[in-house]
Amino acid sequence: MKVCIYGAGAIGGYMGAQMARAGADVSFVARGPHLAAMQANGVKLLIDGEERVAKVNCTSDPRELGPQDYVFITLKAHSVPGVVDLIQPLLGPQTAVVTGVNGIPYWYFYKHGGDLAGSTLESVDPGGRQWRGFGPERAIGCVLYPAAEIEAPGVIRHVYGKKFPLGEPDGSRSERVTRLSEMMMAADLEAPVRDNIRDEIWLKLWGNLCFNPISALTHGTLDIITSDPATRALSRQMMIEAKGIAETFGVHFRVDVERRIDGAGAVGAHKTSMLQDLEAGRPMEIDPLLTVVQEMGRLVGHATPMCDAVLGLIKQRDQMARQAA
Repeated sequence: MKVCIYGAGAIGGYMGAQMARAGADVSFVARGPHLAAMQANGVKLLIDGEERVAKVNCTSDPRELGPQDYVFITLKAHSVPGVVDLIQPLLGPQTAVVTGVNGIPYWYFYKHGGDLAGSTLESVDPGGRQWRGFGPERAIGCVLYPAAEIEAPGVIRHVYGKKFPLGEPDGSRSERVTRLSEMMMAADLEAPVRDNIRDEIWLKLWGNLCFNPISALTHGTLDIITSDPATRALSRQMMIEAKGIAETFGVHFRVDVERRIDGAGAVGAHKTSMLQDLEAGRPMEIDPLLTVVQEMGRLVGHATPMCDAVLGLIKQRDQMARQAA
């Protein structure tokens, strides 16, 4: 099984190293000092109190790798449209594209049913570039729950979790998704096949759409945001707005709002990815996590006043950060 991790940072590197150790033919597309270190010394994975080393073919040029069975896209979601052309050499006739990105994926309305079936979302796939360049028929959904960090170039520390739910857009248990699930589970990654992966996508997005921008605006960690009465109430209202939209599209939430907030709070003094990006001077994932909720709400005539307000604030915060850079 040939597997390419496109964007082999912390999470992509963790899952790829585990699959390589389990016998998959894994390659990484990465860049900078992290790439150089992995090319020289392999991928060092710090997990469960031990160091594991995986030898992986690492490159910055996908043309060196050729067609793959599976291409995992583990970039920041807003970066994906810009690499559609670069990924083309990895795509053969049967290659599956596994969307390990935050937020709503480009293929969301593929085989969705209803009036919006086959539609694209401008906030996550401007001009339908991914839809045309990858093709929705290649897509397998994957939700990333674990946390990991690059401790040093070529060194990835696993922080917690190993759950990566998978699913076909049409909910089927195809041979390709079953094979991928089996490989990942052999690599000590929990990869259950879901018959409605959109439920999992929304469950994660439900927290990201509020906790991420609120943390970037306040610099609060998850424990503070979920325990402070004002930010907890704001998070709750944003989640209620999003829940109404998602349910219009047939999504089922297996936990209620309070339990979802409490679950985030239990993570503790954790900085969200958006706050980490802001502090590091990197672009923030605003459109895939929040603008898309506004866009989907407008598609079905569902008002999102709190999401709109926070979206306006975080966009201004992003603009000010860019001006100060």
